[in-house]
Amino acid sequence: MRIAPAPDERPAADLTARARIRDAAIACFAEQGFDASFRTIAQRAGVSPGLITHHFGSKEALRAECDAEVLRQYTAVKTDAIDMPSEHLLRYLADPGIAADLMVYMLRVIHAGGEPARLFLERLIDRARGVMARSVEVGLVRASRDEEARLRYMTYLTMGSLLVQFVTSPGQTPEEFVASISARGQDQILPTLELFTEGFLNDRTALDDYVRYLWQPPDDQAGSQSQTA
Repeated sequence: MRIAPAPDERPAADLTARARIRDAAIACFAEQGFDASFRTIAQRAGVSPGLITHHFGSKEALRAECDAEVLRQYTAVKTDAIDMPSEHLLRYLADPGIAADLMVYMLRVIHAGGEPARLFLERLIDRARGVMARSVEVGLVRASRDEEARLRYMTYLTMGSLLVQFVTSPGQTPEEFVASISARGQDQILPTLELFTEGFLNDRTALDDYVRYLWQPPDDQAGSQSQTA
């Protein structure tokens, strides 16, 4: 199965040394985790380990630049889906639409946990904020009573689902993992679209009750009634 290239993928010869190192690091971190050495990254980029130190200084600085590039390319894929959602869905059925290294890199960051994972998720949510706003603007999705809460929920839902599949598929290369979730996705597309388009509950009683609770919790209601009495 062919894995779709990242939106701005260019021949290595067209990239600067710094960009080649960054892209090689993304691939190595996706394949091996963040213990991948400068020597391994340098070999993949076709440079010396010393050149990595010259450009980035430390692995933390290199990771920060990798994070930014992965988020930029992921956002580009999501933004493209807004303008032609049906076509994007059909392409996804045959091809995940995002480079395997990018997807697995994101999952490794989150799986590693700690402050780096928290910051990465916050940046992912920040990027997704513009995508969601545009989706509402063009009428692709409904507006929410609480856009921020919905945005965070959707991000956690998406990344959490992928992370479950990632940690239960050990030993796969990034390409093998993305191919496997694409194959399994055939069984997930219909229930996902059905749930998000037609809803899940038969009536809106639970939603209406909760919205009333948000605007006037029981304690406030009791206070209002006592004052009235």
